Amino acid sequence: MKLTIVGAGYVGLVTGACFADLGIEVICADNDEKKIKLLEAGGIPIYEPGLEEIVKKNSANGRLSFTSDIKKAVKSSEVIFICVGTPPRDDGSADLTAIEKVSRVVAENMDSYKLVVEKSTVPVETGEWVKKTINAFKKKDCEFDAASNPEFLREGSALEDFMNPDRVVIGVESKRAEKILRELYAPLDTKIVVTDIKGAEIIKHASNSFLATKISFINALSNICEKTGADINAVAEGIGLDSRINKHFLKAGIGFGGSCFPKDLKAFIHISESLGYSFDMLKEVDKINEKQKEIVFQKITKILWNLPGKTIAVWGIAFKPNTDDIRSAPSIDIMNRLIEGGAKIKAFDPAAMDKAKEELGDKIVYCKDIYEAADGADCIILMTEWNEFKEVDWDKIKKVMTQPAILDGRNIYDAKKLKDMGFKYTGIGRS
Repeated sequence: MKLTIVGAGYVGLVTGACFADLGIEVICADNDEKKIKLLEAGGIPIYEPGLEEIVKKNSANGRLSFTSDIKKAVKSSEVIFICVGTPPRDDGSADLTAIEKVSRVVAENMDSYKLVVEKSTVPVETGEWVKKTINAFKKKDCEFDAASNPEFLREGSALEDFMNPDRVVIGVESKRAEKILRELYAPLDTKIVVTDIKGAEIIKHASNSFLATKISFINALSNICEKTGADINAVAEGIGLDSRINKHFLKAGIGFGGSCFPKDLKAFIHISESLGYSFDMLKEVDKINEKQKEIVFQKITKILWNLPGKTIAVWGIAFKPNTDDIRSAPSIDIMNRLIEGGAKIKAFDPAAMDKAKEELGDKIVYCKDIYEAADGADCIILMTEWNEFKEVDWDKIKKVMTQPAILDGRNIYDAKKLKDMGFKYTGIGRS
């Protein structure tokens, strides 16, 4: 079986590389010629642990190839995965222009049976539009099936998530489509959940919205802990040990970000309203997340009193560890607020410096490590809990700082130890 992946971005590249590693011949097609040339030369356009090695390995053995000729790629494969972007519009809805364009290209170039699979995160009923588009523009009387196979890849652990998933969800309308997708995923030892296309589309948005809800819940609870003197870490542990709840996504912090949760949450709210239901609970989840960034800003002003003339060291810019993704990262909003308030920012991130330069330009100072960032700083803000930030020479840090103060935005440090050393320590939901 030969696959074509349309879209060589984060989802498409990981999906294509992993399918190739399972022994399937894969063509990754993208209209960004610069990206394709980079991939053909052995480069990787995104940061994801292990991805470069698996791409090079399968490119070398001939199972993974790249092209900017999407029409030819469509004709070459029986199965076509749509992995293009669905960015948010101003009203929160998903922009499905790229989905429509790919559907039309498939229609105009199919000369035999095709299984067209939505891999991108799309609103429920998108599958209906994909089918309508293909039927409207197909030039030959060829059979086809549409299907939904949402991705559940976490940035930083995407390869592991693909190869050892909790489940694989497929939304299909024919036994033929189900059989093909089952064969594709047969090498993986996991449960395959089969539903209709609309069910699969809802599962994706519902999953991310529920996880965002857990994060906003624990962040809201952290404010109660802070006002009463309780420790949110201990409270979260007590809650998370309940098997009905579990510990995952119960870590208080500066708010959630990335390319999925903020976008998918807003999209699901918009989808619900377009269907005549106001999902008020999810609206509050979004409000809590936005408020959390404001709370962090207020904590900094409380630590420093006045922002003008103060230097703040920022440790971590990516929205989470093990990625260079800064899309909707809380750190960006918080730094912009601090800059507007007159503060100078010195920042370091192990992977996201180039992306930060594209976003922030010369508004901040880019440092080679956390120690350079802390030099002359009046306060440190830990934004991202990279492993290398967990082992710190605090004596060295204290000597180079103007004022020994830290806002632990991820609650990873020993508050008592730092206070005993003379640091002014502030956490999230901790006294």
